[in-house]
Amino acid sequence: MNKKMVAFAAGVLVVLGGGYAAYDYFVGNHVTIQEAIPAAAPAQSGTSVAASQLDGVWSIRPDSKVYVSVTTSKETVNFEGSSVQGSWTVNTSDFSQMKAEAKLQIDSLQSGNAQRDNHVQGEKFLNAVQYPEAVFTLQDFANFPQEWKEGERVSFDMNGTLTVKGISKDVTFKSEAMYNQGVISMEGSAVVTFDDFGMQNPHTVLLDSQNDVTVQLRLQLERG
Repeated sequence: MNKKMVAFAAGVLVVLGGGYAAYDYFVGNHVTIQEAIPAAAPAQSGTSVAASQLDGVWSIRPDSKVYVSVTTSKETVNFEGSSVQGSWTVNTSDFSQMKAEAKLQIDSLQSGNAQRDNHVQGEKFLNAVQYPEAVFTLQDFANFPQEWKEGERVSFDMNGTLTVKGISKDVTFKSEAMYNQGVISMEGSAVVTFDDFGMQNPHTVLLDSQNDVTVQLRLQLERG
């Protein structure tokens, strides 16, 4: 192969490589979902937690996250919402008195691709200007544990209403939580659809997208 052919082949590879890199940037996933509950149990695990340690008002800390995931024909793309506010009123003697609400600022959703983020937050989809918040309001708990232990996971369901773009939908977050050294760490997951909130599936020429959208809570709560 002469020098001209080698140079041409090298040029083609550079162009193709650059094209794939651009394609991957625009359609690929750039966000890793962070866990709220540690994978390994803390050293002090197993001590029973008294109701007095749980009862009261707990506020969502600034390091909490909400993730929204859409699966395409290429891979699952995650959006991370970093501006989450809300509280949980715990009453272990009367579960009917439990109250909780969480609000996510739509303009905090980021996928690592500014153009895609602006599109998702735009008028055609989430319309962050007119509807700046997504809100989850608790209705009740199912299978709420009677007993908690320091540093050990508990499981329960949170039934409530998710409001996006002014449209409310009943949802259930399959949830786990852990109490450890004065902090409640909580993770929950629920599946909704684009149709639930009046949005069209964002199919493109290059990609197909599933209609299901997974919403995942990664919350840290402290008293106050």
